Amino acid sequence: MASSRPIPISLSGEIEPPAVRSSWLVRTVRRWFDTGVTVEVDESREDRIDWLRAAPFVAMHLACLGVIWVGVSPIALIVAGSLYIVRMFALTAFYHRYFSHRTFQTSRAVQFAFALIGASCVQRGPLWWAAHHRHHHRVTDTTADPHSPHVHGFLWSHIGWFLTPRNFRTDLSRVPDLAKYPELRWLDRYDIAIPVVLAVVLYALGVLLHHVAPSLGTSGGQMLTWGFFVSTIVLFHATVTINSLAHRFGKRRFDTKDDSRNNVWLALLTFGEGWHNNHHFFPGSSRQGFHWWEVDLTWYGLKLMSALGLVRGLKPVPAWVLTRARS
Repeated sequence: MASSRPIPISLSGEIEPPAVRSSWLVRTVRRWFDTGVTVEVDESREDRIDWLRAAPFVAMHLACLGVIWVGVSPIALIVAGSLYIVRMFALTAFYHRYFSHRTFQTSRAVQFAFALIGASCVQRGPLWWAAHHRHHHRVTDTTADPHSPHVHGFLWSHIGWFLTPRNFRTDLSRVPDLAKYPELRWLDRYDIAIPVVLAVVLYALGVLLHHVAPSLGTSGGQMLTWGFFVSTIVLFHATVTINSLAHRFGKRRFDTKDDSRNNVWLALLTFGEGWHNNHHFFPGSSRQGFHWWEVDLTWYGLKLMSALGLVRGLKPVPAWVLTRARS
């Protein structure tokens, strides 16, 4: 039976010889560890899932099945839940509201600390995240929007777009204000480094607890599976519901040119990101729950950080915005 593996094609459309093909394969695998490695891809394949490049991400989903063998313990669930909370806040407060929209200011040290936490989420680096999200706001729910459920359907908007050559790349021209920081560029280039460190630390923690506190009933494998794989995959799918579901289900308080909607359940799951129609109408606010009854856990966390002097200049919701809301 002939191999079903795609034959690499050069940008000119010619089939690459075996030596070039082997080099292409090596470079593609190297990109698992260094996104700075360039791989030429024919334009016709830019928007198709690159299964080889996406293999580690697929493997993380399969690793969640490890719960069958490692079992579960209260401490493993506490660690998994805690990591979900901390990392979701890093994504919503910093990757989104700070790096993407610059809705407040902070020190370089705090910026880097939360960039590190955000990088552990396996949602790529802070420059990639911000560059992609800024582009999304410019072309929301048009054919140029890579994850519009209206244009591309649910599955593609939820996960398919994330695994394509076009969307693996970081367009630094969209984030010149962030690209000037070498530490952020490093996190973006070696976006697998921090997740690997977190996974190793969790495994070591499980081994340590197994020896010093056996009554907790945990182990290295259990802590790795629940604390890293399960927590990270749940975090990813919760985050991308804003792409796939918050443009389909919910209420529209503001008339925007896109299909964004407010959804209270998604707001609770993603710490305030579910107030998506609010955000698309006025993305320049640090707050996405515009009214007191719109629960926005990220906003509360930022207010606490502001009180502690860790962030400053939180941008409020202007009065004129509220006057534009539907009654």
